[in-house]
Amino acid sequence: MEKLIHYVWKHKMYPLRELNTTFGEPIDVIDTGLYNRNAGPDFFNAKIKIDNTLWVGNVEIHEKASDWYAHGHHLDAAYNNTVLHVCRIIDSEPRTCDGRLLKQMQLDIPEGLEKHYHELLTIDQYPPCYKIIPDLSRLMVHSWMSALQTERLEQKTQAIQKRVEKCNGSWETALFITLARNYGFGINGDAFEKWAQSIPLSSVAHHRDDLFQIEAIFMGQAGLLELDSIPTRYHQEALNEGYFAKLRNEYLYLSHKFSMKPIDFKWWKFLRLRPQNFPHIRISQLANLYYSKKAGLSLLMDCKTIKEVEDALNTHVTPYWETHYTFGSISEKNQKQLSQHSLNLIIINTVVPVLFAYGRYKMNEKLCDRAFDFLEQLKAEDNHIVRTWKECGLDVENAGDSQALIQLKLEYCDKKDCLRCRMGYEYLKSKVKKTNS
Repeated sequence: MEKLIHYVWKHKMYPLRELNTTFGEPIDVIDTGLYNRNAGPDFFNAKIKIDNTLWVGNVEIHEKASDWYAHGHHLDAAYNNTVLHVCRIIDSEPRTCDGRLLKQMQLDIPEGLEKHYHELLTIDQYPPCYKIIPDLSRLMVHSWMSALQTERLEQKTQAIQKRVEKCNGSWETALFITLARNYGFGINGDAFEKWAQSIPLSSVAHHRDDLFQIEAIFMGQAGLLELDSIPTRYHQEALNEGYFAKLRNEYLYLSHKFSMKPIDFKWWKFLRLRPQNFPHIRISQLANLYYSKKAGLSLLMDCKTIKEVEDALNTHVTPYWETHYTFGSISEKNQKQLSQHSLNLIIINTVVPVLFAYGRYKMNEKLCDRAFDFLEQLKAEDNHIVRTWKECGLDVENAGDSQALIQLKLEYCDKKDCLRCRMGYEYLKSKVKKTNS
């Protein structure tokens, strides 16, 4: 309930009556202050006129006035600059750490707001605010989508920065791990990241001119050169073909040379995967990409157009995998290149965030701007999240829009955080207006 009082205060959804302190002094809220999500008072630097005296300071909000003591604020000097204590229930007269009696205001939640907020939290329909979406102004939607797009890029930037730290400051390695994770296309993302982290790229670089050795290391570190990783029905065929044994022997030599240990092959998921998404195929594509030296950090950062990025990332499998999906299982001959759809996803989830993160790191605005430009040029993703929003009446024109809507779903709708969502605000505002009219 306290979150809802915060919301009423922040958006000035006050009852239709004069505001007064508990001592009857008139209150004029000029500025509600800056909302604080961390430790300390709830709102910083509010501007409030109380009985013709302008106060500039902090505002603390509670369900009950006695919560001031329950939360220990009377012992914390950080709350000494509180100029107003806003509560739904006034059941105490709190004092600050320095002994000052707080000015307090009793604040009711407007009629209907609590009811409609509860509707948002409990309604089965997704998204819960779907009814008002067709009536939202294009300016408001565009503004919110832009904010969500930036928020998602910021989130991905933090993940990349953590990888850079784990890689002792190596952006090249962090790029490889990010690229590998996204080659898992969701289902095998964790497995690919764990696999990429297990590969000592500084050692592998000594064999970068030998595609067979690269593939041996990549397959071996994935645990896919263990005979147990092959379905029993394909054991004999895999052994008869010889390629599995050759890769395995090469890997045993190189793993000893570089003290490498593979991940457990049980990390990999195959259930409900299309064969072109099998780990063997994706790893062979990555081996070819690494061998080509086209997708290094500096080369990708130099790409000015989507076409240049696509050319850099375009790859295919090594010859054995043109006729196989796993060791021993024969398929029709196919180079098994990345589809345009898969290529777009790699650019959206790898190149764009790395561009943005590296631009931030180098304080290079051109790289950051290019990241946003690429999102605007790429087609929107086609998944159940995006399709649902389209059905509700939202226009989805490019990858920037689809990334924004994914962020909205994951960080707001799924977490029932309607009070931080602008669409949730518009929904509650429209309901309160109807109730008050």
